[in-house]
Amino acid sequence: MPNSGKVKILSEDEIQRKLRRMSYEIHENCFHEKEVFLIGIRERGCQLVEHLLPHLKKISKAKIEVLEIGLDKKDPSKYAFAEGFDQKRLKGKTVILTDDVLNTGKTLMYAASALLLNHCRQLVTVVLVNRRHRLFPIRADIVGLTLSTTLKEHIEVELKKKDSAVYLK
Repeated sequence: MPNSGKVKILSEDEIQRKLRRMSYEIHENCFHEKEVFLIGIRERGCQLVEHLLPHLKKISKAKIEVLEIGLDKKDPSKYAFAEGFDQKRLKGKTVILTDDVLNTGKTLMYAASALLLNHCRQLVTVVLVNRRHRLFPIRADIVGLTLSTTLKEHIEVELKKKDSAVYLK
């Protein structure tokens, strides 16, 4: 296979180990809850939710409700949940917000602020890869892998049924 400029930094097995560990960390943060909202930031955060969910279901007795939140890339202060979802249901609940990569923090910050407007009781942020290029004052509570990269480098996360991988380009 010709070199496409991509370097694999996480293999399928390594991702699965990180997902299991992250699931235990989520459970430790929320073990006392009877209901938890697991919310993925559309698109990649939702894929991460799909991969975390089986691990969480094995260890948690809580009812886990899966949702997605979409942000307008041009105006991230505009957000949307699934049609018909009553946001008032988040009031007083524990919310787990997920995304694949934390780079500048802009996406995670706007999604978190939308959730806080709904008066959730606890907000836990989860990312698979943390790049540490923060421009916004937010951090991930639970991280699969932290990388020091240059601003020119790009992290590509491929979450599939099989052969998931994370690449540095």
